[in-house]
Amino acid sequence: MLSKLKQQAAYIVENFACIQNIESLMIFSSASRVRQKFQSWSIHHFPKYYFTTPEDQNLISLLGSCTHASEICQVHGSMVKTGLVTVPFTLSKLLASSIQDIDYAASIFNHIPNPNLFMFNTMLRGYSISDHPRQAFVIFNGLRAQQMMLDLFSFISTLKACSRELALETGQAIHGVVVRSGHGLFTKVKNALLHFYFVCGRIGDAHQLFDEIPPKIDVVSWNTLLSGYIQMSQPTMVTCLFREMCRKGLKFSTTTITSVLCAVSDLGNLDGGLPLHGHCVKMGFCSDLNVATALIAMYANAGFIDLGRKIFYQVPEKDVVLWNCLIDGYARNGQLQDSLALLQLMKHEQVKPNSSTLVGLISACAAAGASGVGLCIGNYVEEEQMALDAVLGTALVDMYCKCGFLEKAIDVFGRMEIKDVKSWTAMISGYGVHGQAENAIRIFHRMEEGCRPSEVTFLAVLHACSHGGMMVEGISFLEKMVREYGFSPKVEHYGCMIDLLGRAGFLEEAHSLIKSLPIEGDTTGWRALLAACRVYGNVNLGERVKRILLEIFDKQHPTDSILLSSTYAIAGRLPDYTGRMQEIKEEKMMKEAGCSAIEMNE
Repeated sequence: MLSKLKQQAAYIVENFACIQNIESLMIFSSASRVRQKFQSWSIHHFPKYYFTTPEDQNLISLLGSCTHASEICQVHGSMVKTGLVTVPFTLSKLLASSIQDIDYAASIFNHIPNPNLFMFNTMLRGYSISDHPRQAFVIFNGLRAQQMMLDLFSFISTLKACSRELALETGQAIHGVVVRSGHGLFTKVKNALLHFYFVCGRIGDAHQLFDEIPPKIDVVSWNTLLSGYIQMSQPTMVTCLFREMCRKGLKFSTTTITSVLCAVSDLGNLDGGLPLHGHCVKMGFCSDLNVATALIAMYANAGFIDLGRKIFYQVPEKDVVLWNCLIDGYARNGQLQDSLALLQLMKHEQVKPNSSTLVGLISACAAAGASGVGLCIGNYVEEEQMALDAVLGTALVDMYCKCGFLEKAIDVFGRMEIKDVKSWTAMISGYGVHGQAENAIRIFHRMEEGCRPSEVTFLAVLHACSHGGMMVEGISFLEKMVREYGFSPKVEHYGCMIDLLGRAGFLEEAHSLIKSLPIEGDTTGWRALLAACRVYGNVNLGERVKRILLEIFDKQHPTDSILLSSTYAIAGRLPDYTGRMQEIKEEKMMKEAGCSAIEMNE
């Protein structure tokens, strides 16, 4: 199979058709009129009446080399002394250099008597990439209040802020302003709108907007559409759009190929990925880091990680993302030792890992129970003195808990400076798995002091209460989940409660609870109740539950029959137990075989 795929790839590389050049872009007369009007307006509002000396130019050039706000502050002081802060050109340069510290830039902007359009746009761009993107809306409204003619940069930055804030209504209002002002003719503005609608989950609006782009031959617009469908987890749509691009004879960029490779990888369609790989080889795209990373991920998902490694070695300059992709690929294919060897090779090549380098490998160790490899990674983190951020710390806590090293998990959790809801949930779940329900509840209350729990957090603490036999506390947490936090319990939460009541011996109460649920067809809760009937030897309720499970499945399930037969045995009804076991043998019902694995120290 592998040799056949390689032959297909070689054939495709040799016979891949050349892509025709894109036709020249049409220039719309209406767009030309808007541009001409704007150019004449700019000349009128920004006359070049100021001049600077060479010494002043040297001072301004220093702004470009400033990397910290303290350095910008020093240049700012010099500009105040020389009077350059009164010149719009130099003041604009100062403002543009200051947006790395948006608060400092805002203090400058607020003291400008009559800011021009460039200054407003600078603040819009600064807020759109800052931790306070919503402030861009205030600047945008202030700009409109000044009755200045907006340009495409005003809209692009504000739409970027809308995307980050998921501000759908605000973005739609700005879209209306775009249409009325005629800026919808600019492709860059439409691309910003495309991205905004995709981020907000409005696929239909995004595609309708794309269809309105007159020639639809701008590759950036196509790339925005493709990446949007990738983000919305619709890989099939990406492949359909790519075929349409091929029919139109459009040129592809590396961004295009990367999106399509991601789609093919998600679909697990290696046959569709081979022609793309061949085209990448022919066009010289394989040296692009993003394309190489997507190719490695594609082959890893298809189970051909060794082919991905060949691509890895063909890339002349590798970044940490490429290393991460290959390490994660080996981990997801169950080759943990190879992942660990790559980690050591990465260290030898003096490439500094980040938290993403280890998270995938740690998660694979947790899923496989590979405690030996997990401990090696933990030691690696200590040796490299890597910061325990929320992502890496949470992965380590989860792995240590699942591999039986609760004390190590507690130590890592205590050393984490920043803990998010996933971090707290992992620690609560770890205590629950190890039967320490009281500690799980204690951690939950600590979490409430500074972090809002999620539905998964409540599931973890309910699970801990179930295994600890803490029925009263479990009921209290379910009430808190609904009343204080407004969550609607799901089947998993009710399953924990049924298991909790069953373990405590309240079988009829558990039966009443499961009958009152709107999800009566779910088997998880009913089977948990049947298991509780076995523990307490409640034959009457066990038989009723067994009949309900038979109605749900429309056939006998071996697990249910075995649980009921065990209920007969515990209740002392040996003839019924013998008869049930005989029925299981006659009907040839086979329970799914389980398996266990242990690690041996070599």
